[in-house]
Amino acid sequence: MNRHSIYEPENAKILNIREQTEKEKLFEIELESGEPLDHDPGQFVELSIAGVGEAPISITSSPTKEGASFELCVRAVGNVTNALHNLKINDEVGIRGPFGTGFDVEEFKGRDVLFIGGGLGLAPLRSLINYVIDRRDEFGKTAILYGCREPCEILYEDELDQWDEMTNMDLHQTVDRCPEGVCWEGNIGVITTLIPHVDFDPDTTIAAVCGPPIMYRFVMEELKNRNLPDEQVFLSLERRMKCGVGKCGHCQIDGLYTCQEGPVFNYADVKDVEEAL
Repeated sequence: MNRHSIYEPENAKILNIREQTEKEKLFEIELESGEPLDHDPGQFVELSIAGVGEAPISITSSPTKEGASFELCVRAVGNVTNALHNLKINDEVGIRGPFGTGFDVEEFKGRDVLFIGGGLGLAPLRSLINYVIDRRDEFGKTAILYGCREPCEILYEDELDQWDEMTNMDLHQTVDRCPEGVCWEGNIGVITTLIPHVDFDPDTTIAAVCGPPIMYRFVMEELKNRNLPDEQVFLSLERRMKCGVGKCGHCQIDGLYTCQEGPVFNYADVKDVEEAL
């Protein structure tokens, strides 16, 4: 059976649930139609739970993933996400989408790629990271910078270990702080403290950045110090998205609708938009 309109919720089943942290879970979901989601890295879906509501969630799996299922990494922060965290394997949800403008993978091909993810911002970046891994011969060398507040908030720990062992992949991790008695052998400091230690050529590198809004200004300052052109930086601005179709105005940034023209933007296009960063 072919998929119906992306604007109508389609029944979908939860195939698997994996705990990530105390607040985040990774959900593997498959549409009732059995068709793949057919998304681009960086896009999102609208997930609904009957009697509760609907929420936009970034797709964390790559379109190159085998099978028809896709993955969502969800933090329990509101009515819908808390209700989702209470569901079990084989329970059903509604899915609309995919929506928005993702990362233009054609822009990244043939380039060295620098990923910078803060906190839950690693979730949408993971889709592009695994896309690059699955099509490794189409890209140059890759560096991943990932930071969160404390070691207990680290996402995808098993995958981080795998990425760290890969050739032509340079992984750097940091935490803002490490509580007393917690084992952590990595860097301590905000994510910008990692940038000076990464070896990349600004002429051949393209960057994908996603994290809390406060992170962007400082990351861009460090990238400018490394002479990376604005046109070679892509940001995911997921804040305040709601309806997914540009009707509610909840995600409007000046004249831009994040859910339609984003959530991925070229930094050169939004750096002078007052509300963007």
